[in-house]
Amino acid sequence: MLKKIIFFLLLTGLALGAFAYYTVMVAPLVPEGEPVVITIPSGANYEQVMDSLAKKGILPNRSIFDPLAERMAWKKDPMRSGRYRLTPGDSYTGLIRKLRSGSRETVNVVLTVEREPENVAAKAARFLEADSLAFVRLFQDEEYLKSIGYTKETLQTLFIPNTYDMYWNTSPQEFVERMIKEHDRYWNEERRAKAKKQGLTPAEAYTLASIVHSESLARKEQPRIAGLYLNRLKQGVKLQSDPTAVFATRAFGISRVLYEHIEVDHPYNTYFNYGLPPGPIAMPEISAIEAVLNPEDHDYIYMCAVGDNSGLHNFAKSAAGHARNRAVYVANLKARGLR
Repeated sequence: MLKKIIFFLLLTGLALGAFAYYTVMVAPLVPEGEPVVITIPSGANYEQVMDSLAKKGILPNRSIFDPLAERMAWKKDPMRSGRYRLTPGDSYTGLIRKLRSGSRETVNVVLTVEREPENVAAKAARFLEADSLAFVRLFQDEEYLKSIGYTKETLQTLFIPNTYDMYWNTSPQEFVERMIKEHDRYWNEERRAKAKKQGLTPAEAYTLASIVHSESLARKEQPRIAGLYLNRLKQGVKLQSDPTAVFATRAFGISRVLYEHIEVDHPYNTYFNYGLPPGPIAMPEISAIEAVLNPEDHDYIYMCAVGDNSGLHNFAKSAAGHARNRAVYVANLKARGLR
């Protein structure tokens, strides 16, 4: 009789052990279907992470899962933050290993044509954990900006438009550090030499590119516009760029620039001041930066919109030629019923 009891207990122990092994090592915990993405905020505790898992339909047996999480050194306070992709069919141990190992998933941070650092802050916050205010605070910290070689006026020149892979919990300072690396990668020796050839620093080239970009999105004429403004800079002629007057007066969205805009005394208004403004008026697309580095060689110093809704411009070398182009512009506006 005793042998039967021992044999029964042994079988029961083996069965329980097999069940535990199957539950922990084999049985799927992550539901079948599409992969599950879990975000663990910075500072989250264990229970908050378990709540996040539950909201995604991941409901482990806590009497088994909690001790396992402790033994596998995953359960801690705070928990490891990040954005993680879990595969359908992941077991208890498989899930813990993924969340413990730090195999975080990246997100695409897309920077295109954000006008100012505040707009960059808002855009970055759309993709990353930190809110826009955290980015803005850093972008306006003059001591920090000085430590990395920028001012509030020149900070925008740091940002090169592109799509960047970053971890979701990238902090604002880590974001800036990444932008510095990307900036230095873009501004290689060849591009720096091209800027120097035009008498510009990389920051000045970026600033001029922001004007070229704001004047025309037609890439085929951006090198010509860049050449025109470089001619004006070399000749000591005011740039007289409409977009700088718009930026100075914050009159974004207007259809036409008027005298009330160009007559404003403001550091960014190139109708009022000689040379480049203190910083960019936009984040230029790459084609505009390349246009400044590889400008068209010509003698044009005047440009005027064609006025036919094409977005293109006519160019002139003299005031008389500019007057003729302006007459074409006015005639086209009248033909379209706009004047």
